[in-house]
Amino acid sequence: MDIGTAKPTAAARAAVPHHLINVAYPNERYSVVEYRRTAERVLAQLRARGRASLVVGGSPHYIQALIDRLRPAPRSLALRAWLERVDRVDPGLLDAWLRALDAEASRQIDPRNRRRLLRAVEVVLLTGRPFSQTGRQRGPPVPAVWVGLRMDRAALYDRADRRIETMLSQGWIEEVRTLLAMGYDASLPAMSATGYAELARALRGDVAFEAAVERVRLATHAFIRRQEQWLRADDRVQWFDAEDPALVEQVVAACSELRHAGR
Repeated sequence: MDIGTAKPTAAARAAVPHHLINVAYPNERYSVVEYRRTAERVLAQLRARGRASLVVGGSPHYIQALIDRLRPAPRSLALRAWLERVDRVDPGLLDAWLRALDAEASRQIDPRNRRRLLRAVEVVLLTGRPFSQTGRQRGPPVPAVWVGLRMDRAALYDRADRRIETMLSQGWIEEVRTLLAMGYDASLPAMSATGYAELARALRGDVAFEAAVERVRLATHAFIRRQEQWLRADDRVQWFDAEDPALVEQVVAACSELRHAGR
């Protein structure tokens, strides 16, 4: 899944060491729990070598899980399988359950993110406690500078649209076709990443290619809005103008303050 995930190129990885690239196959379950466990080992190794680390995303939830040492709620594969069947047979039922069980989580979770919604219902049924509260248990946070880049919304949408066109020109549709031919079903969690599900529907003939691309574009815009909303709610994030010529110097100065504090 190289193109649709905007994986760093081989040249970029040769110029700057990257970690947690190519760690799972598309049909492997890879949750925030596995991510945090693996990423903590990487951070420890880099600290031992006297190196500073950049945790780059991506999903704010994964970054928060690592930096804030979120303690995951219990899981039940049997319950999850049953909930998945319920969601397939009666779409919308789990949405109603979550509204009744945890109204706050229902407001926070995008109903299109079925994995997140199923996880919320699973946690409530397993623990008897609201998912919106259970997910906030955490340990001592990792000292970090939180850097957010802001850009005029219209300019950001335009940049995202041009990036989608570039990815398509690089062979994104062929990448999805190859994954499907290799037996990776479109229903896999990995294939629900923005763009893959839409392009898979186009390849099946469910929607026209142009319509699928438009859905990718709109889904990307929606992700941008959700990501910014999540980050704006965290007062630790220091915001910088992404188009400021002095951006790099400003961010380096902010990070230097943390290092000078001995952390």
